[in-house]
Amino acid sequence: MTSSASSASLRAKFRALEEERERTWESAALAVNLTQRATLVRDHGKTASVVKKGDILPPCTLPAVDGGTVSLDDLVAKGPAVLIFFRFAGCPACNIALPHYDKTLWSELKASDIPLVAISPQPIDLLAQIATRHNLPFPVATDTGLTLSRTLGLSYTFDTASRQSALAKGGKSEALNGLENTWELPKPAVIVLDPGRIVRFADVSPDWMDRTESDRVLAALGLGIKGASHAA
Repeated sequence: MTSSASSASLRAKFRALEEERERTWESAALAVNLTQRATLVRDHGKTASVVKKGDILPPCTLPAVDGGTVSLDDLVAKGPAVLIFFRFAGCPACNIALPHYDKTLWSELKASDIPLVAISPQPIDLLAQIATRHNLPFPVATDTGLTLSRTLGLSYTFDTASRQSALAKGGKSEALNGLENTWELPKPAVIVLDPGRIVRFADVSPDWMDRTESDRVLAALGLGIKGASHAA
């Protein structure tokens, strides 16, 4: 049986984080965050072809933080697989989302022998921190150079204020995506992939504080959620 904290919806958990930020962040910093997210929602899908149901993903093999590799063809060799795209290991929302998926999604997938892999463009040495921090039981892999994210229309570029804020804190784009002076990350997304790398389900979240709930993923796979309530 999951605890009430783990069974709360992602929306509820993110709202709690929003409320904490409203209490503790300076208004200027909060405005930068909110403006970037609002811009991404407004412009979503306008400048790139975003992955959708029926698309066929290109063959791809990604390095994993455990030293192995993850091949899309291997993932779907026996049936469907789930891909979770996230931003980077230090992203507060990602540190809510991935443990949430572990508690509310992974056990159902594992019982049905459905693979799950979490994907970020962050270099492996830094990316490994989120897998270790939460003892994630599923593979975490790096999308080197944002190649797959860009192909799927997931990537976005920081606006000027967000880039300046990151630089003022001593940040470097290489620490987020391995690319020099390229402030680009994937929008969070969940993709259910069928054999042949055919997309069965795709949900892209331009606002990284509003992500796919586990029950939608399980529904796409014809599975149910046991032992937890996922009301918003």
